[in-house]
Amino acid sequence: MQYMEGFNAGDHEKILSCLTDDVYWEMPGQFQLAGKEAFDKEIENDAFEGRPDITIIRLVEESNIVVAEGEVKSRLKGGQAFEAVFCDVFHMQSGKIRQLSTYLMTR
Repeated sequence: MQYMEGFNAGDHEKILSCLTDDVYWEMPGQFQLAGKEAFDKEIENDAFEGRPDITIIRLVEESNIVVAEGEVKSRLKGGQAFEAVFCDVFHMQSGKIRQLSTYLMTR
């Protein structure tokens, strides 16, 4: 999935090319943001160092919805390991991500 490849590479343009201009991203209980500019600012979170290692375990597609389950490994500032599992629900429009809901649980 090009979107996840963009995160693994730290490639903002690759990630942003997968989004509609009015994209909406929600991580329940954490944040909600709207638009590519706001999305771009969240791509590299100041709490982390380096690039994440994202692995997709399962992709399920039905109509305009794609669900991705996976795991992410990274390092927090200061070097502490960060490991989590996630479920991303993508609402697609004309081949691009229109809405994203991210559910994340640390290990």
